[in-house]
Amino acid sequence: MGLLTLVEDRPTPKAVYNWKIGYDSAFIGTTLALPSFVEEFRLEEMTDSHLALTKANIVSVYQAGAFFGSLSAYVSAYFLGRKRSLWVYSIVFILGAGMMLGANGQRGLGLIVGGRVLAGIGVGGCSMVVPIYISEISPPAIRGALVGIYELGWQMGGLVGFWLTFVKINYGLNVTMAPSHKQWIIPFAVQLIPAGLLLIGAFWLRESPRWLMSKGKREKALKNLCWIRGLPADDIYMVEEVAFLDAALEQQAGVLGNGFWKPFKAVARNRTVQWRFFLGGMLFFWQNGSGINAINYYSPTVFASIGISGTNTSFLTTGLFGVVKTTLTFVWLFFLIDRLGRRNLLLIGSTGGSICMWIIGGYIASITINTDRETSKPLSSGGIAAVFFFYLWTAFYTPSWNGTPWVLNSEMFDQSVRSLGQASAAANNWFWNFIVSRFTPQMFLAMGPNGSGVYFFFASMMLASIAFVFFLIPETKGIPLESMDRLFEVKPVWKAHARVHAEDAAKEEAFRHDAKDAGLSVAKDKLQHVEKAYDV
Repeated sequence: MGLLTLVEDRPTPKAVYNWKIGYDSAFIGTTLALPSFVEEFRLEEMTDSHLALTKANIVSVYQAGAFFGSLSAYVSAYFLGRKRSLWVYSIVFILGAGMMLGANGQRGLGLIVGGRVLAGIGVGGCSMVVPIYISEISPPAIRGALVGIYELGWQMGGLVGFWLTFVKINYGLNVTMAPSHKQWIIPFAVQLIPAGLLLIGAFWLRESPRWLMSKGKREKALKNLCWIRGLPADDIYMVEEVAFLDAALEQQAGVLGNGFWKPFKAVARNRTVQWRFFLGGMLFFWQNGSGINAINYYSPTVFASIGISGTNTSFLTTGLFGVVKTTLTFVWLFFLIDRLGRRNLLLIGSTGGSICMWIIGGYIASITINTDRETSKPLSSGGIAAVFFFYLWTAFYTPSWNGTPWVLNSEMFDQSVRSLGQASAAANNWFWNFIVSRFTPQMFLAMGPNGSGVYFFFASMMLASIAFVFFLIPETKGIPLESMDRLFEVKPVWKAHARVHAEDAAKEEAFRHDAKDAGLSVAKDKLQHVEKAYDV
């Protein structure tokens, strides 16, 4: 954890910062473009509209499954726990991937569609459970950073999909292997590798101590917490943390009560929390409105619209796209998110990304596209410029809208509704993901010359998101979790961060003054109160 700047809430032993705390979207687009897949399922015999609908269904049922998977994960995480929920959703994904391997020309595409639904349920469930598990076992000082590392892990998986699958598998198979059933089935089979690793790894996890304590399993919770922290139960740090856990559970029981439906009731009767749920969901609406998932799932179509012809050239270009995204995610995590702040990153990303999309769309509208995907032709100087602006768009999008909505959603809610808030965030992500992936092929057919209207549409969406962020999203960087209610009350939004930060500084100064005047015993009592507030 040495690369991360730690602002500790209390003196923390070094042993606490240890190793114990810390594919699909990439392969489907180019697999559908492999000649062997096209031939076996007779895609070339379909009309343009029928082909667009078929591709949209194959891609989008995955997101539909993920939407329902993320919602169902709230149920499983509550009753089964975090660890066993990961077992369940990993197995569901493996079953879905296995179903896809049974597809062929005679059986049709039904097994692929059904398998992708199951795979989506598995991924959607994991996308809700994993961030919750990370937040519950993390020391407070690095909790936000570990949410960012979760996003980094997501991008690393995407890089495997974009580079290994696109280039090493799809590109390699297209060059070295004659079109056959085996050529396109291999990319589907590769899904079993990360799914199997996740299932095996989940068996080595220790169940969340917070979940165990909420279920009355105190002895097991203490044993797991000692293992995760690497400290004995009588260490002062452990004694304090257990006290904080008890206080948080008592507070939740006193305010909401214990039960599956209590967080729903809390949201139903609190308009401030409802507003934050709306803002959190809309962040994913604007994220998908940037066009990222149109590119993720239909990269060959996107690059063909720019003028990149030839199956192999398209695969290589897409692989480079994955490399750029992953590299810039490192920059976002280690250098930008806690320096520029969430709000500034979103505003910069929307502005720069919108300009790039307008330029790309203008170029595409003015040229004639080579429709022969099997024949590579050199790009014109305008085409080279369009590719440059595409990668520049990636440079604006990745350090801004790619991971920042997840960080904001992890900070916006208090402990009493945090699990429900994470389920809502994951469900919104997959819902808007589904909408984009379902209609992108039809959009390229219907919107403007060569599909140029698609780029104008996403450019307009990024432009509109500037107003949304500027007027509705306050900066959360450096604001304690217990001050979030106050942060979202202050108007105008663009002054909220400075005002709340100043109020917190004044409270801290007053505390120090009281500690100096009242003596050490009073200071210790207040310090414990502050520590509890920050941890909760």
